[in-house]
Amino acid sequence: MLPADLAGTWIAHRKVFAGYGDDPAVRSIVVSYSTSILLNVLTVLVGFRLLRQLRFTVKESILGLLALLFCTTHLHYTQNMMENNYIMLLTLTGFSFQYEWLRTGSKRALLAGSGALGLNVLTRLPTCLDIMAAAFFLLLVLWFEGVRGRKLLERSWAYCKIAAPVYGFFLLLERLYQFYRFESFTHTYLPLFAQQLRSQDPTLPANFPWSTPFFEGVLGPLFKPEKSIFLFDPLLVLAIWLLVVLWKRLPAEVRAYGVASLLLLLGYISFYARYTYWAGDFAWGDRYVSTSVELAALLAVPLLLRYRGNMSAWIWRGGIVIIAASLIIQIASLAFWLPLEIYQMETLGHPTFVIALRFKNIAAFALGKMDAWGLNNESMTQDTWDYVHITTWNFLPFLLRRVGAAPKWVVEVAFAVWGTGVAALALVLWRLRALLRRQQSNSPSV
Repeated sequence: MLPADLAGTWIAHRKVFAGYGDDPAVRSIVVSYSTSILLNVLTVLVGFRLLRQLRFTVKESILGLLALLFCTTHLHYTQNMMENNYIMLLTLTGFSFQYEWLRTGSKRALLAGSGALGLNVLTRLPTCLDIMAAAFFLLLVLWFEGVRGRKLLERSWAYCKIAAPVYGFFLLLERLYQFYRFESFTHTYLPLFAQQLRSQDPTLPANFPWSTPFFEGVLGPLFKPEKSIFLFDPLLVLAIWLLVVLWKRLPAEVRAYGVASLLLLLGYISFYARYTYWAGDFAWGDRYVSTSVELAALLAVPLLLRYRGNMSAWIWRGGIVIIAASLIIQIASLAFWLPLEIYQMETLGHPTFVIALRFKNIAAFALGKMDAWGLNNESMTQDTWDYVHITTWNFLPFLLRRVGAAPKWVVEVAFAVWGTGVAALALVLWRLRALLRRQQSNSPSV
């Protein structure tokens, strides 16, 4: 983000913006747009590379990536920037380049893949789980292909000789950073965070912030209506179902990827299960596990397309319904700033079916029923900034108009650019559809 931050800061200090200092800030706009676009372009490129390595066709790979971009929580975290999509990019890169090493023996590819996974550790320490998942993915490929005994040990040793030093380097950097910030080689900020909160609230348990009962933290991401991964990412259900139904037909690398990604998901759920804020606090869905969910869901559409002829009509139709539902849910996730339902739950109580509440909010805003349905109540939050942002559509032109600090011509230009962008997206998708159809008719085997 540093280059975008430097550019955004320079632009924000230009004379033309001298009289504008409200949110969304010019610097934030520049950083958000440029960084999110770059992350998505790189994710598509490396995701396409990985799916092709897993022997999916061009059409299956492209549609699978479109499903990732528009039918998973990846779309939400494109608009509402957190570290999720960056972690997703680096993990996909790690899987792809390490798999290239497995097939070609390229040490450069293994170094690149290990470097991407190691870089992840500097973002969030639990991404060590991604490192283990990538190694397990390679091990499973070899195992499913019948590699055993001495040969398996030789490949494992060759992997460790290159990958382990790279991981050790990034772990050392991460520890040095923690020492610089918090004067500890063995801890992160959490002990200080817990100490400060306990000093303010002596009723907090001694084991805070690891005070959630384990099974509550495991079952919450799976079944709690406020955070269930199956509700926020229905594509995961399709991916798991297809893996089970088609297991015997799948090549070794696809089976290995499916198992590794699902084990990574279980690893994240288990790791955060006892964390007090296991659901990611102010987030759409469970942000701590959403990246691993997307990694597993990546297989859903390519598998559905590839094995359409080997499945019953009801599975195909059910898959289409799930994809459509996923798209609608992800688009709905963009409509409002995510704390809206969180503030509402303070009044409505728990549990709350957040997805349904979001659609109710969309209907209320669209029909002008905010007051009648109790959705335009400033008592939901004591923060005026929050109130402004949860009472308008969560897209830049609407935010600029709602805040009311930007000149009218700026708002109008923002609407024109935004509308043009949406139209261009529709045009590109239509053109892509035509090209894929033409390629399939010319070369069915591609």
